[in-house]
Amino acid sequence: MPSRILALRRPDQCAHCGTELTAGTRAHWDANARAVTCLNCLVPPTRPAPTPTPAPQQPMDRGVPGASALREHARRKHNREQTRQAHPHIGGLLLALRDEPQHEQAFLRGARGEAAVAGSLEARTSDGPTVLLHDRRMPRGRGNIDHLAISPNGIFVIDAKDWKGKVSVSTPLLGKPKLLADGRDRTKRVDGLDRQVAAVESALGDAAQSWPIQGVFCFTKADLPMLGLGTTKIRSHLLLYRKALAKRLNASGPFTTAQIDAMARVLAGAFPPA
Repeated sequence: MPSRILALRRPDQCAHCGTELTAGTRAHWDANARAVTCLNCLVPPTRPAPTPTPAPQQPMDRGVPGASALREHARRKHNREQTRQAHPHIGGLLLALRDEPQHEQAFLRGARGEAAVAGSLEARTSDGPTVLLHDRRMPRGRGNIDHLAISPNGIFVIDAKDWKGKVSVSTPLLGKPKLLADGRDRTKRVDGLDRQVAAVESALGDAAQSWPIQGVFCFTKADLPMLGLGTTKIRSHLLLYRKALAKRLNASGPFTTAQIDAMARVLAGAFPPA
């Protein structure tokens, strides 16, 4: 009789595990060894497939505060030096009599302001779940966002300002409110923050209905109005010092650490480093 699985004609014993097998039990008959093996020993129990180990997430590129402003400052300074070398007599004399032009200084001050705001917020939120992204590129090359903060109570679109002097919001009887800094009309900066907030809302799509998005002007040196300090707004954007902004980022809210991290990755992909 060849080796095969059959119904036993008489009681036998499994050669592997020693289990007593009654007549009629199906088992494997080894014709060469003249031994019986129960089906449990012949076919091992199926083991569950191992759970695949998820691939580790790539580290998030959170950006470098003020990086794009520093590059632009260096580019303009290089162009000025090139002009000096190309015109050593006339151009060089005129350039030698001038300090660093205002447009160069503005980019350097902007970079320093972004770095100051980033350093303060990073230090003040280090014990909490808030994630900060710095110097993010706007879609279609329309400027950059200084900082994005994803916190337990929402998303903050932050424009860092290293301005000096008194900052106030002028609200005329007729016309739109104006942002004034040291007596100068800076309302165009509000238009820029409007566009940044709108870009974040557009990038989130339907999720923007669940995540509050708040625009903020964050000041390092300016004198903000004491009346209503911490609640002063122009349009819907807050005017805050760094400490007051950090307090809002550390406040409790409905979003968990996992949700904050997931949203930060979405925004980091939608707004890459500038």
